[in-house]
Amino acid sequence: MSMKIYNQRGSVDVSPDKVYTQGEVDNLLRKKKDVILSKSSEIEKEDRSADKQERQDDRTVAGLVKKSNRILVSISSHALPFDPFPDTINVEEGRITVINRHLFSSEVHSVDIKDISNIFINTVVFFSQLVIISKTFEENEIKVANLRTKEAVFIRRIIEGLRVFVSKEIDTSVYSVKELVAKLKELSTTDIVT
Repeated sequence: MSMKIYNQRGSVDVSPDKVYTQGEVDNLLRKKKDVILSKSSEIEKEDRSADKQERQDDRTVAGLVKKSNRILVSISSHALPFDPFPDTINVEEGRITVINRHLFSSEVHSVDIKDISNIFINTVVFFSQLVIISKTFEENEIKVANLRTKEAVFIRRIIEGLRVFVSKEIDTSVYSVKELVAKLKELSTTDIVT
């Protein structure tokens, strides 16, 4: 059986393979609608999952940026009677930065907290030397001399506390600098013989 279909361009002869009843057409349209709805719900679920992952990634990046820019403690060396080129130790949440200054140059060493294997304090009459042993450096140790003994002990405690936090995978970005330093001091309350 041949049918004529009229459109804007004229008429077209169509001979369908099967003639459908109105009920069959309704069922086909309903099935097609169900398929479209199920696909759209899957797409919505994927979009929600992607949005959730994106928000989680944004929070993680914000926490890392916050952690990477916060200096918790900074101390400098003191030579007698004065030191025109003091060495500086900056303790951040994720790394230690040691700046050795010279007449016309300076050296900057950064060590991740997780890469520090040990910290020593060598004490002499007036001052102390802090020795940081790293797993990654070629020379394996960084020395900063002419530090006040109290400052050397304090910075060692802070670094040891950070090492514990890193080993236990504790997120420190939720604390303010003041709160974090207090927690680190509290964590490392062992007496050190000086």
